[in-house]
Amino acid sequence: MWALLSNGSIRILRYCVVRHPTVRSQLSRFRALILMENTNLNNTTSSSFSCFAHSNTSGGRGRGREMKYDRERSRGRGGGSGGKDKIDALGRLLTRTLRHMATELNLNMRSDGYVKVEDLLKLNLKTFANIPLRSHTVDDIKEAVRKDNKQRFSLLEENGMLLIRANQGHTVTTVESESLLKQILAADEVQVCVHGTYKRNLESILESGLKRMKRLHVHFSSGLPADGEVISGMRRDVNILIFLNVKKALEEGMKLYISDNKVILTEGFDGVVPIKYFEKIESWPDRRPVPF
Repeated sequence: MWALLSNGSIRILRYCVVRHPTVRSQLSRFRALILMENTNLNNTTSSSFSCFAHSNTSGGRGRGREMKYDRERSRGRGGGSGGKDKIDALGRLLTRTLRHMATELNLNMRSDGYVKVEDLLKLNLKTFANIPLRSHTVDDIKEAVRKDNKQRFSLLEENGMLLIRANQGHTVTTVESESLLKQILAADEVQVCVHGTYKRNLESILESGLKRMKRLHVHFSSGLPADGEVISGMRRDVNILIFLNVKKALEEGMKLYISDNKVILTEGFDGVVPIKYFEKIESWPDRRPVPF
């Protein structure tokens, strides 16, 4: 310890060692000097952002990746200070809430997925922009729906009341496929039915089929990632395409549906689409055949 007398005040420099975890169990040391002036220690702490209450119900394999991506976007945008960031963050919270969180939030959701906008705006949640949901307006909700480039939401005005729903991607069992979606009855209603995934998942898929995981449906896109008309149904960075034999699936009793934003969905059989219904598998973007 060192003491320095300056202008009638005592400044004490204290030396200490702080242990800080880096990689797994390894520890690194760094030195910190804490300046104490007039024997008063000033400690300050800060937090980077606040996010909404997380659901214990997972949205399947992709959800953890989406939540991490949301956190990174929020940090990079300085906490969502701009109007565009505010609406983007609201849209992401709406997606989570309407797909996954209705039950645990005691949100009154109909079998077709619709909830009252006024009920949503009463929830005690915060977006990743650190803005309370209660501070948003009906116009903000409408703007989030309008700006969503994947058209994840639908609005409905009924008896003077505005309602909103997620078009697909649900894990909440309140929703019924027949009420939420339009059923596909003939193979010629679908030009393309393709599921996008990753090479790291292919071995497991070929062993046990495509599983819906904790969602209600297995998701298929109505086109390829590069198609301008395709707005939802798969991620842009997929490297494996699995094409469904729609005709065979329908003939053998598999129910297929299409959402308002053109995502093709199925519960499969007991939550699984067996590999016998795979028409072909290709790598993407080079589109080389993958044997199976």
